[in-house]
Amino acid sequence: MPTAVITGGTVGLGRAFAAALAGRGFDLVLASRDRVGLEAAAEQLRHQHGVAVEVFPTDLAVRAEVLALAERVGDLERPVDLLINNAGFALHGSLIDTDVETHARALDVMCLAVLILSRAAAQSMRSRRRGGIVNIASASAVIATGDYSAIKSWVQIYTESLAIELADHGVKVVAVMPGWLKTEFHRRGQVTAHNLPSLVWTSVDQVVRETLDSLDRGQVLCVPSKRWKFAVWLARVAPRRAIRWVSAKLTSSRD
Repeated sequence: MPTAVITGGTVGLGRAFAAALAGRGFDLVLASRDRVGLEAAAEQLRHQHGVAVEVFPTDLAVRAEVLALAERVGDLERPVDLLINNAGFALHGSLIDTDVETHARALDVMCLAVLILSRAAAQSMRSRRRGGIVNIASASAVIATGDYSAIKSWVQIYTESLAIELADHGVKVVAVMPGWLKTEFHRRGQVTAHNLPSLVWTSVDQVVRETLDSLDRGQVLCVPSKRWKFAVWLARVAPRRAIRWVSAKLTSSRD
């Protein structure tokens, strides 16, 4: 059976990926800081889908723990066929006033861990000439809503660069740029958006489905849903002055 590693695989989008891949017959390696959540998710997935689920308690802001997970990802004796770098958290605070440690943790979890784990997967997959890497970026990568936009822009460009290096080695790489998702992600980050209309929201199931379809097709960038595809396209062609204006409005709409 193929094996997938998913960071942040116990809740939200990560859990949806885990369920979808288990349904496709993948064995799973789930990584999260939440050991209790890991065990509960693993037990449910084993029961529902009859797959093997390995739990890997990991704080992605701790270098030694990321390197330990990278060893598992790159293990040629227990090959990983798909890596999904999903773990992350919302950044709601000011670039100026928020504690610098919060920004540093965000960079560790959503940039450095992505680089380390993707590198380990890429080396192993390249040697076997097969595999896939999915990195969760965001539609916010094309606007300017603080450090989160900057981080997700890095994820997008890094993933595209990795895809170029692996293009001739049988390894598929996808950067996913979802819009607003109805998960606990925003609640945990204390981000609310009372003024946003319902049409901006996308279901996690749609994101998972379109991501896996993009992976199968070898598509490097995936923007789930037609309305978000249009929004991202518009942001790319609009003048940056207009994007800064929209970004300011979005930032001020949050509590």
